Amino acid sequence: MALSPCRLEEHMTATCTDPWVGKFHLITADAGLERMLKGLWPISQAEWQTFREGRKSMETLLLEPPELFLIDNRIPDISGIELARLVKGENVYRQIPVVLLLPRTEACGEFDFHELEIDDFLVLPCEAELARLRIMLALQRGKRSFDANPLTRLPGNTSIIRRIQRGIECGEEFAVGYVDLDFFKSFNDRYGFSRGDEVLMMTSRLLVNSVRGAPAKQSFLGHVGGDDFVFITPCTYAEATCRSIVSSFDAIIPSFYDEKDRLAGGIRSKDRSGNERDYPIMTVSIGVTHNLGGRLKHYGQASAAASGLKTLAKQNGKSGYVVDRRAYP
Repeated sequence: MALSPCRLEEHMTATCTDPWVGKFHLITADAGLERMLKGLWPISQAEWQTFREGRKSMETLLLEPPELFLIDNRIPDISGIELARLVKGENVYRQIPVVLLLPRTEACGEFDFHELEIDDFLVLPCEAELARLRIMLALQRGKRSFDANPLTRLPGNTSIIRRIQRGIECGEEFAVGYVDLDFFKSFNDRYGFSRGDEVLMMTSRLLVNSVRGAPAKQSFLGHVGGDDFVFITPCTYAEATCRSIVSSFDAIIPSFYDEKDRLAGGIRSKDRSGNERDYPIMTVSIGVTHNLGGRLKHYGQASAAASGLKTLAKQNGKSGYVVDRRAYP
């Protein structure tokens, strides 16, 4: 029996999986523009968050980062260009694409694209189909260049290697810290992957806040994978960053355990050989090396040194860090 157009549409919705497009943050006070952009894809394919003010959007960036920003240059509290600079100034999220929405009168102005860190722009008013294609182009271009961890959205291994190697080649003096969660596997086995992912998300936010204490342009945070993270700061900020990570992690992590396990000081879970054993509350270990005086020659040297120091940090049985103090200030 043939389906009517309405029934056919319902049938397709029920049986087909729409391809996911992305999660967008739209910053505009223009209701008409908002309606046009939100209508580019069905609600099953795209998630939108709209902000009327630029500073409000920055407040949610840490907790709910998007896959792409669309910033109207006419927002009331701050220019779109300045907001784009703020987004790109957040080292952790600078790789998220930014599309600037410019009125035609402003699009004729002079822009220094060496200084203005945007990934594309749309001239308003704009036809919906052109907007859809340009947004998709910016989104896909960003995905190709951004090896973000799918859970935390932090830069992944390729970005970590490039950032460390670039610092070495430029003769930059920096500290690099390798961060690892102790007893994370036993927690995962005991509570399941969903609870484990919550711990990793908490850890990523905690690290972002700790690294923020150092100058943004000289700092970096990446997620190698699993429970392994890497941060870069100027040498003089490294220990303060480590102290912040350790104290914050120790204060927060007990809340992720059930009350019974929290009171017992740990959990009972299977080891890698399948044997039951007791594990304490998770701790965090950090190893820090540095590139003072150009002592690092390549990424592998930095990775090996910091990883070895991290192993030393694990030996005391509680959260802590070990810093390579050779020629350290």
